[in-house]
Amino acid sequence: MKLSELKSILDEIETVEFELPDGNLIPQHFHVTEIGQVDKRFMDCGGKLRKESVINFQLFSADDYDHRLSVQKLKSILKQSEQTLLLDDLEIEVEFQSDTIGKYHLDFEHSRLKLVTTQTACLATDKCGIPSLSSSNSTQNSCTPGSGCC
Repeated sequence: MKLSELKSILDEIETVEFELPDGNLIPQHFHVTEIGQVDKRFMDCGGKLRKESVINFQLFSADDYDHRLSVQKLKSILKQSEQTLLLDDLEIEVEFQSDTIGKYHLDFEHSRLKLVTTQTACLATDKCGIPSLSSSNSTQNSCTPGSGCC
């Protein structure tokens, strides 16, 4: 979900609820502790330089059980973040603390903002010889010395 989509959703809902991938809700007393644009420059294992940018939300749950983030307050935080940081209309990534900091994509369903699990992937499958998903049952290591695969 992009930032513009979230802003439109906030015009339609009455309460802000985040649902974890397992169906549980993030406690109602959560805080949005950070909003920012994260720009990542990196090289994949095939040697290609890449750039990725996302809007990052960090959610945090503390012991202040009376805290509730209203739709209006979240809209206000977003507006201030956009003006101050000059945010682009990018995909949103959500961080939430569980056993470790988890990173999630954001979706919307049944009047709830849903955290969707993310996965790592090889971005240079053509260089590494990583088999396609249809042949991923192979137990053979397709990366050979000197192939450029990490």
